[in-house]
Amino acid sequence: QVQLVESGGGLVQAGGSLRLSCAASRSIFNINTMGWYRQTPGKQRELVATIASRAITNYADSVKGRFTISRDNAKNTVSLQMNSLKSEDTAVYYCNVLASSTYGASMDYWGKGTLVTVSS
Repeated sequence: QVQLVESGGGLVQAGGSLRLSCAASRSIFNINTMGWYRQTPGKQRELVATIASRAITNYADSVKGRFTISRDNAKNTVSLQMNSLKSEDTAVYYCNVLASSTYGASMDYWGKGTLVTVSS
């Protein structure tokens, strides 16, 4: 069973920066998209950023220009550089990996989340 482990969360003042990283416990083949989502209490999990296999990125409007997603295909890792953080960025951030099995089935992996708290 593949596990995704996030790191880099914590407490930061508004305007500051954090870098989140996510690593898989073992190699994942046929990765399609890697991404970050976030969730606050009482709200649905929302997309923050994704990066496809050809490094095509997609960002939520609320983080465009402030966050940068990157991936290392050789290491099966994905990172999220977060700059100019705002209090509304406070959330639990989850790593996600979408892959395809040998038979073409979709495989969806999630980390357990890391808390980011931005103080104003």
